[in-house]
Amino acid sequence: MRKTTLPLFGCLLSSVLALPATAQQVDNTLTMPDAQPGECFTKVITPPEFEITTEEVVIQEASERIETIEARYQTATKTVAVKDAVEELTISEAVFDTKTEQVLVRAAEDRWTSTVGDQSFPTGPDALEQIARSGVDLESVATGSCFTEYYIEAQYETQITQVLVREAGESITIVPAVFETVTEDIEVKAATTQVVDVPAVYRAETESVLVEPSRNVWQSCGLVERSDSTAGEVMCLVNVPERFETLTKTVLDTPATTKTVTIPAVTKTIEVQRLVEPAKEMREELPAEYKTVSKRVKTADATFFWLAKDAAVESNARATGRVVCYDQQPAEFATVEKQVLVEPASTVSVAVPEVFESIEVQELVAPANERRIEIPARTRMVTSRVQTAPAVLEWRQVLCEVDMTPKAISSIQNELNREGYNPGPIDGILGRQTMNAMEQFQTQNDLGIGGITYEALELLGLDLASLEVSEASQ
Repeated sequence: MRKTTLPLFGCLLSSVLALPATAQQVDNTLTMPDAQPGECFTKVITPPEFEITTEEVVIQEASERIETIEARYQTATKTVAVKDAVEELTISEAVFDTKTEQVLVRAAEDRWTSTVGDQSFPTGPDALEQIARSGVDLESVATGSCFTEYYIEAQYETQITQVLVREAGESITIVPAVFETVTEDIEVKAATTQVVDVPAVYRAETESVLVEPSRNVWQSCGLVERSDSTAGEVMCLVNVPERFETLTKTVLDTPATTKTVTIPAVTKTIEVQRLVEPAKEMREELPAEYKTVSKRVKTADATFFWLAKDAAVESNARATGRVVCYDQQPAEFATVEKQVLVEPASTVSVAVPEVFESIEVQELVAPANERRIEIPARTRMVTSRVQTAPAVLEWRQVLCEVDMTPKAISSIQNELNREGYNPGPIDGILGRQTMNAMEQFQTQNDLGIGGITYEALELLGLDLASLEVSEASQ
C-alpha cells in the first residue's frame, strides 16, 4: 500500500503561537519546512538556556576591633641592703710549736772511766798524768784496758740556769662594730597606665537583593482531544516574575576606641641596719716565760794516781776502790720541753659584706597598649539563574500517524523503558504516559519537545527499518 501524504500538523495550537511580543522566544516556524511527500512535521520547543551566576553581596561593612593589651609585669626578686658592709676584726692567736730540746749535760768523749762498785766516775787529768807517770803509754792504751785508781775526789757545785719556754708576744682584744636600725621605703611596683576598651557601636540595615530575574518559560496547558481520539498537547509561554531576597547588614556607626587610666606605684617599708662605728682592736704586751734548770758544774778536778790493775800497790797510795778503764763515753743530755713561737698573735681583718633581704617586686616589662584588628566585610554568595539563550520554536520531522503501528509504538516503549523512562505498559498504544516518557527523554537530552521526533528516535537507536514502517503501510 502506498504511503499517503498527510497534512502538516503541530502540537502547539494557534492560541499558544499568538504570544505577546515580550515573550523570550525565537519563532522559526513562520516559514513552512521543505517537506517531501510522506513526511510529517510538528512544532517543537527547544527550552531556553540558563547560566547560574554567583554574586558576592556585602552584608556587613569592613571595620576594626580594638583589643586592649594589658601591661605586662614579671615577678622579680629584688635584693635590698639591710645591713652595710663592714671590716670585722678577729684574733689570730700566736702559734707555738712544742719542741723537745736536749740540753747537753755531759759531752761525748773518749775517756777514762773510774768505776766503784756499780758507780762510774770520770777520770781526771791528774789521774791520767799519774797513770802516764806510772809508765802507761796513754796513746797506745787499747779500749777496754783497766787500771786501779787512787785519787783525791774532784769538787762540784750546782748552778741555776734560766731556760726560755715561751717567747714574748701580744694579747689582742676586739671591740665590735656599732649599728643603728632605720626604716626605708622601697618601690616594689612602678607606676604605669592601663588602656580600657570602648567598644564599637553598630546599626542594622536591610537591603533587597535580586536573586533571580524575570523570565518566560513554556509550560503545558493540557491536552486537546481530536476527532480521531488522539490528543494534542497545548503549550503556553508563562512569565515568571523576578525574585528578591531581603538581607540584613550590620553597619559600623561609631568605631571602637580606648581610654588610658593611671595606676600609681606600690612601695614597701623595711628595716635596715646602718654602720655607726666600725670594729677596732686593743693590743697588750705579754712578757716571755722562762723555766729554772739546775746544772752541776765541776769546780776542781780530782787528784789521781794510778797503778795497773792487779799491780803491786805502793805503800803511800790510797785506794779509792775505782777501777779506771779506757772506753768511749757517749754524751749525756737532759730533755727539756719548750714552746717556740712559730707565728705571733695578730688580727685578721675579714670583710663582712652587706646583708641583703630578697623581696618580690613586680617589674614593668611592657606598658599597656592597644591592638587594632581589621574585621573584614562579611559577604554572602547569592546564586541566580540568568537566561543566556531564549526558547526556540521550530519545525522538526516526526513519525507520521500512519507509521504509528502497535509494533512501532511497542519498540519505542521498550527503548524508553531501557533508558530509564517509564512509558507505562508495553502495549503498542501511544497514550499519555508514553508521551510523558518521551518528553522527559527529550528534555534530559536537550532535544526539542513535542511529538515523536526523528532526532529522539535516532538517539534511542531506532530507525524506520527497525520500526517496519513499510510493512505497516501495506
